[in-house]
Parts: sequence; structure tokens; C-alpha cells
Amino acid sequence: MTAAVTATDGEALDVETLPAVPGLAGLYAKGAASAGRIAAGRALPALPGLGGSGAPSDDGVLTLPRTAYRVAGVATEGLRAHLLDYQRLLHEPGSDTLPAGYLHVLAFPLATAVMVRGDFPLPLLGMVHLANDVSLLRPVVLGDVLEVRAWAEGLRPHRRGVAVDLVAEVRVQDAGGGEPVLAWRGVSTYLAKGFQLPDDAAAAASSAPPGLEAGEDRRPAGTWVPPLPTGRWALPGGTGRAYAALSGDRNPIHLSALSAKAFGYPRAIAHGMYTAARALAEVGPARGATYRWTVEFARPVLLPSTVDVSITSGADGFTYVGWASTRRLRHFSGEVTPL
Repeated sequence: MTAAVTATDGEALDVETLPAVPGLAGLYAKGAASAGRIAAGRALPALPGLGGSGAPSDDGVLTLPRTAYRVAGVATEGLRAHLLDYQRLLHEPGSDTLPAGYLHVLAFPLATAVMVRGDFPLPLLGMVHLANDVSLLRPVVLGDVLEVRAWAEGLRPHRRGVAVDLVAEVRVQDAGGGEPVLAWRGVSTYLAKGFQLPDDAAAAASSAPPGLEAGEDRRPAGTWVPPLPTGRWALPGGTGRAYAALSGDRNPIHLSALSAKAFGYPRAIAHGMYTAARALAEVGPARGATYRWTVEFARPVLLPSTVDVSITSGADGFTYVGWASTRRLRHFSGEVTPL
């Protein structure tokens, strides 16, 4: 029997079981088509076949699908070479234990599948990655058989559009056939620019969590004073392509200057999760076997680039921040808290 999935707001979701974790290449193609339908539906909502696909309902409300995707029987035994490549690229120590950033790579395609559903009201392409909040609740090792779940929730106003959370979970299946045990949970927050919720919800923007502004550091360069760096990353122009080959996330903004310019960037930009996962790796074994890992993204890292990083330990764990080495321009910041 498939266990129920309950969103953070307490609402039970319908569960749709897929035969396997889908490939990101096909999902991006579907996302491009979906973005076109959504744009056409917003511009010409009265035309048959357009307004009903990804467009607001008649009362102007954007509604998220109340469906969670699930894939069971995800084997990890054959991932040793892939995990080793991840560890080398992200500077993680060699181990059979799957770090939280690697589990994000495994779960990300299922969350993306939610975002390209026909009833998902926001376009995948052009979404801005604002923040992540990840909890590793028990170690996951090569050989574990996993169950992956993903759904969307938390649609809320943002001063430049609407924000939404994509929630993914990784559970370890019991060899005895019992209920899978939650091992990893990740919440990725995205911004869809230019969209609006009804007027009666707009007031909620003033009470939005601080992380919602993290994707847009509006302070002019030079006003933020960085701490003393504990490390420096020299990121070559191919960093985005290297992480894309590993993760499958071949969003054009990460691949080349030419493809990034089509989306308004002067050069390719590093994946946010590459920078966050590399900072997590720099915290090292002191993070413990289980931990909470958060990140908020400010300005993108243009490639090639040199990034200064500071890891600071405290009573509750570690804080980290990364910034442009030649300017007082913050790229990302977060915390790693042992559990």
C-alpha cells in the first residue's frame, strides 16, 4: 500500500506512482513547450486550448496541482562511479555515504516533473532559484534502495511575482517490506517573475520570509563588507557544463555565454546548487552524519569567476558565505547545523 503524502499545510495529496525517475532532457523540452502555452494563455486567455493550460482560473487564482509524484525501487548500487565523479567535482571526500547535495541531484528530476505538468501554473524556464532548506535525517549509503517523492506547495506573493516551494523527499526502503523511512527532505524555493496572486493575498508579501528576497540582492556593490575568506574557488568557464553533465540539469543559462544571453545573462552562470554543495563539502566531516543545510542565493556567479568563501563555526553549527573576490558582491550564504 502506498503511504499518503501530506503537504505542509496539512492537505492530503493524491499520489501518482511513476515507473522510474524521468530524465531531465525530456522534461526541459516539455517545460519549453509548457512555458509557451502559459505565455499564450496569459496573453490570449479567451482562445480555446490556451487559457486552460497553465493559466489562472476564471477568478484569477493560480492553483498548484494537488498531486505528489512517487518513484519506488530506486537502486543506488550501480551509482558508485557517478558518486565518485560527484565527489571529485564538488570536493567531497571519497565515501560510500551519499551527501545531501548528491541526494538533491537524485531527487531533482522528479521535482522538475511536477513543474512541467499541464496543470502547473508557472513556466519552468525563467524561474529564479531563491533558496533551499535541506535536512539529512539519516545516512544514505550505496546499496540502499530508495523511494523518491516530490510535490509543489506554498504558492505566495513576492514583490516581483510569486514564489513557490518544490518539496522532494528521499526515503530508504526497508528490506523487510516495511514503510520506507524518511532520510532526506529538500525544499527548493523559486520565483516566477511577473505573476500575481489575487489582491486579497498581496498584503501577505510584506510578511514573506526573509529568504524570498535572497534571489535579488538589491544593495549596490561595495556596501556589504565580507568577512575574512577561508577559501577561494577559481571557477573556469566550463563549470556549468561539468555540473550539468553530472546532474543532468542542462538549463541553457549554465552552458555557454551564447545560450545564457538568450535569458538576459552576459555569460553562463554557475548552478546555485553547485555553489551551495561545494560550500557544504568545505564544512567537511564536522557537519556530522545528519545535518540541516540551508542556502539563500543573491547575485549569480558568472563564469569564469573567482569566488571567495568564508566558513565560520559557532555554538550551533556553521555559517558560510560566498562573494566575488574582486568586489563586495555577495553570491550566496547559508548554514549547516548538525542534527
